[in-house]
Amino acid sequence: MPARKSLAFLNCSVANTLDIIGDRWTVLILRDLFMGVRRFEDFHDDLGIARNILSDRLDRLVRAGVVETRRYQEHPARDEYVLTENGKDLVDVLLALWRWGDRWAPAPGMEPRHLVHLDCGHVTHAVPSCAHCGGELRRSNLRIEPALPVVTERAGLSV
Repeated sequence: MPARKSLAFLNCSVANTLDIIGDRWTVLILRDLFMGVRRFEDFHDDLGIARNILSDRLDRLVRAGVVETRRYQEHPARDEYVLTENGKDLVDVLLALWRWGDRWAPAPGMEPRHLVHLDCGHVTHAVPSCAHCGGELRRSNLRIEPALPVVTERAGLSV
């Protein structure tokens, strides 16, 4: 398999994140980790993913510090996979994908899973909010600074 091209040249945290988690199998492995899957065979059984691809994606997540291994059996040696602190921070990404998928790409014939907020016991969904005021974040009330050069050039603004 050819080596993946790094997106580091874009100088962008989104691109850097995609270098780590930017394929469908990796995102599904992360979903399974958040739902409690820990062992190689369980990922394989749940996802139906080829063993070499599963091994590659798990190794990449370990190298990136998103997942760590913990030995659960000595003979033969077997490890389980657990999210690190930075891996746990990806919950926001998964919650956003989950919410979008439930709305725009639901699984046909399946009742969607529900998120239950343990603090209040209610079914909920993720809503991105401002860390300063708590207001809901929407595309219509956000500006990203600095803008991409291609955007400022198109608008005739100085970079």
